Amino acid sequence: MPKNHHPRRGSMQFWPRKRSKHSLVRIRSWADENKVKPLGFIGYKAGMIHVMVQDNRPRSNTKGEKLALPATIIDCPPMSIIGVSFYKHSIYGSKKIDLVMVEKPAKELAKKIQLPKKAVKKIDDVTEFDDLRLLVQSNPKQSSTGTKKPKIIELVLGGDKDAKLAYAKKNFGKEIKVSEVFEKDDVLVDMHGITKGKGFQGTVKRYGVPIRQHKAEKTKRGIATLGSWTPKRVEFTVPQSGKMGYHLRTEYNRRILKIGVDGQEVTPKKGVHKYGLVKNNYALIYGSVVGSKKRAVVLTMPIRPGKKIVKEAFEIKQIVL
Repeated sequence: MPKNHHPRRGSMQFWPRKRSKHSLVRIRSWADENKVKPLGFIGYKAGMIHVMVQDNRPRSNTKGEKLALPATIIDCPPMSIIGVSFYKHSIYGSKKIDLVMVEKPAKELAKKIQLPKKAVKKIDDVTEFDDLRLLVQSNPKQSSTGTKKPKIIELVLGGDKDAKLAYAKKNFGKEIKVSEVFEKDDVLVDMHGITKGKGFQGTVKRYGVPIRQHKAEKTKRGIATLGSWTPKRVEFTVPQSGKMGYHLRTEYNRRILKIGVDGQEVTPKKGVHKYGLVKNNYALIYGSVVGSKKRAVVLTMPIRPGKKIVKEAFEIKQIVL
């Protein structure tokens, strides 16, 4: 008799299968960086194209040949620094002790949070702190997303305490470009995004349960049993119907093909399908990116970069529009 192999249904890596609370991701881990710069950037997914590159990997079977690679366009309008958060370390973790906001924030920010009437404190007024983070907002009004409501996130800064404070004072209330965060030597990036929402789905699509034969009773696109008699309850591992998609996902070590300045290089004459014109700086990411078009994604420095990944592996020869 052959072995009756029956693997379990559904990955325990993504559990529980809950929808994200917000359309912008929550980032819990940040990379260690010595340079004084923000370690993340908010972009908007525009669409996909393919580029012709020359393979420069020394041990590749296609070394020196031209390859066609899929790439995702991330529209990166400049972010604005609207505040600085100060933290104090304790045995229970880091605790926010103060927040300094700019005096005249953008009026679109009022759709997101309740703005203070006056700036009460300044950065110099906070003296005792252990760490600080930048409170930044995106500027979707400068993109083709069709929305004015910005996204707000706290970004970690690289460097020591004094260097962080000097950077915050120098750039307080100013804009940050994506080229200031990711340099030419930065090959890898971590992509954080929210996947597409699929709505209420059955067990076949949600968990990959095999479709039962035509002689099966009651149902074909469903499971045959809800589990054993004991324990007398339905286990959480039993595949059942429910909402699918709109999950927080992180993709590690995604390759940056290019950090571009002029969005016209990657924009067709009629604009990107279901997005429009790429008007700002952009990032070309090798492969696909989670989420639907016009959705905000966060690019961060890699927390576990691959040691064997070759820099300048692909040299772009042509961007096919």
